Amino acid sequence: MADSATRTRTQLDTKTASTPGNRTQREAAAGPVLYAIIETGGKQYRVAVGDTLAIEKLSVESGSDVTFERVLMVGGDGSTRVGTPLVAGASVQGQVTDQFRGPKIVVFKFKPKKRYRRRTGHRQAQTRVVITAINA
Repeated sequence: MADSATRTRTQLDTKTASTPGNRTQREAAAGPVLYAIIETGGKQYRVAVGDTLAIEKLSVESGSDVTFERVLMVGGDGSTRVGTPLVAGASVQGQVTDQFRGPKIVVFKFKPKKRYRRRTGHRQAQTRVVITAINA
């Protein structure tokens, strides 16, 4: 009976590890991957070298380098460093690939029984960044 439980557990682990984009699969193949949690545009992102992010618009040209100084946590190298609130001396570098606008969001205002209907749309300006280095 323990064999069937172990087999089921192994099958579940294999199924989870084969999910595309799963970081545990990458870590199992190449060892632990250095990652950081950064804050930009009022949001927090978990990044590793080579990741591509769509973040709030930065006023920089496409193709230029950008440095994120607000690093909240660094981990993956065997030890985890959590900042209070920031990790001292840590930074994440990236390269801006392009500026674009996100998907359209429909804003619909409606007041019942008053024939009031307003439909407007909004597309948020965003920047696509590829992470090039994590300096911990």
